[in-house]
Amino acid sequence: MKAVTSDQRNFEINYGDKIEAEIDHLQDLIHKHPEIYNEYDPRWLALKLLEGEQDIADHVKTLQGGGRILDAATESISRLNASLPEGVEIAIVDRRYGFIGQLIEKVFHRPAEPRSTLSERIDQVVTHPVLGILIFLAVMYFVFQLVANVSTPYLDWIDGVVRGPVTSWIAYLLDLIRSPSWLDGLILDGIIAGVGGVLVFIPGLVVLFFFIGLLEDSGYMARAAVVMDRLMKFVGLRGKSFVSLVLGFGCAVPAIYATRTLGNRRDRILTTLLVPLMSCSGRLPVFVIFSLAFFGRQGNYAIWGLYALGVIVAAIAGLVFSHTILKTGEESTFVIELPAYSKPSLKNLLLHISLRTGQFIRHAGTVILIASVVVWILLNLPLGSSSLQDSWFGRISNVIAPAFRPAGFGSWQSTGSLVTGFIAKEVVVSTMSQIYIGEERGEEVQEKSSFAEDLWGIGAGFYHATIDSGKELVEVLTPGLTIFQTEEETDDTALSEALREVFSPLSAVAFLVFVLLYVPCVATLATIRGEFGWDWAAFAAVYQTGTAWLLAVIVYQIGRLLGYA
Repeated sequence: MKAVTSDQRNFEINYGDKIEAEIDHLQDLIHKHPEIYNEYDPRWLALKLLEGEQDIADHVKTLQGGGRILDAATESISRLNASLPEGVEIAIVDRRYGFIGQLIEKVFHRPAEPRSTLSERIDQVVTHPVLGILIFLAVMYFVFQLVANVSTPYLDWIDGVVRGPVTSWIAYLLDLIRSPSWLDGLILDGIIAGVGGVLVFIPGLVVLFFFIGLLEDSGYMARAAVVMDRLMKFVGLRGKSFVSLVLGFGCAVPAIYATRTLGNRRDRILTTLLVPLMSCSGRLPVFVIFSLAFFGRQGNYAIWGLYALGVIVAAIAGLVFSHTILKTGEESTFVIELPAYSKPSLKNLLLHISLRTGQFIRHAGTVILIASVVVWILLNLPLGSSSLQDSWFGRISNVIAPAFRPAGFGSWQSTGSLVTGFIAKEVVVSTMSQIYIGEERGEEVQEKSSFAEDLWGIGAGFYHATIDSGKELVEVLTPGLTIFQTEEETDDTALSEALREVFSPLSAVAFLVFVLLYVPCVATLATIRGEFGWDWAAFAAVYQTGTAWLLAVIVYQIGRLLGYA
């Protein structure tokens, strides 16, 4: 940098008495060395040396007298660092930006504060400490109301198709090839009753996945994370954990993998212990079938209540763990960029639905299929059993059943269904379908119809289901208004009818509470083991099952005291 000549305008910032004194001292030394003076402006060079510009210092060192000037600069820096609390570098920068700020104030006139944007005004409401939580609960209630009511006509339609035409067609093919009776039973009473009993819930899952995708794509989920951050602090976590917990409503396995984004191992373990309490999609078929059986059109309240109970239990468990086995360490900061609200993309929504639903169907085609075959075999061995209760499955279930009598559902059928639910929660429904519907199928006299009549019936059923679903949607969107005159009673699935014969409303509620909270499925426990070891996987299984049993017993016993038994 060349020295300032007489035709250039001098420009200086005052850095305060202490720094200016050292600058003057260094300038005097620089003026005594022409080789340095001719190459650099003395004041500029003095400032750069005080700021510790190493590349400039290295070059000055090669010039005549440079060593002496560098020694003087080092002494100046030492004196200034001793007298300035923030240090010489920070003091120089602070003065420089202070001058810039004053200059801007003089030459720049700021316009009046712009009015807040629509997005900002919405955020003031949806991220409000109190209103934000209430809005989030209302949104989730609305979603579950749609799951319980709008999808029900399609659920009934699929159930009718599986029990009617599909079963008839397969029975006809088996008759053509003259298959042995044991193969008929395996396919019709085992696979069709088991897998088919779970697949009927696909419409409800499609509705759930659609609205979760809608909330994510619109930008609302990020706001929900901000709102829930305040609650997360209460249980020793931060808002980042909310992302994993929300994923747990779909499936616990990817939700646990998502904890890898958290800052430390303690937060990861605590979040992982809470994720299985977020009711996964595998539990939804159990909730829906019991809600249809015992609560009818009010089933949405039951489903919403179960999801809310899972969140409450997770909050209590997190509070206990964060003050005992996983005491809160140093607090991390939750930072998230709120995306702009956007119009959800239909393509993204369809992709979200297809991926999640496809995963569920693949699960039904593998895990549930294998479980259905195993359960059917156990239900039919040893050969010559006089009843299902005398089968190996019934005998094993009878041994465990007494433990559930205080909770009101100590039958071998319900106990056996819970045991198989350890494989996957959807298997609870498939097992019940085999026990109740599979046994009844042989007693039913199927009215034969032609293939064309079956196809016509399937198409007509779909049409009526679509009309009924549309009516339900309008009713949900216009609360308090009765636009369509609907019958009080709706068609039940075969399993819903069977459940009313063996459960009371109170024991059904206790059963649902247990299903909500008890041991995670095999895949979830395997994931916990892979991430944190067998000790944490075993702890998760024990504490969840113990909590589930205790709450189910409390619900049933209090209900009995209040006269609901």
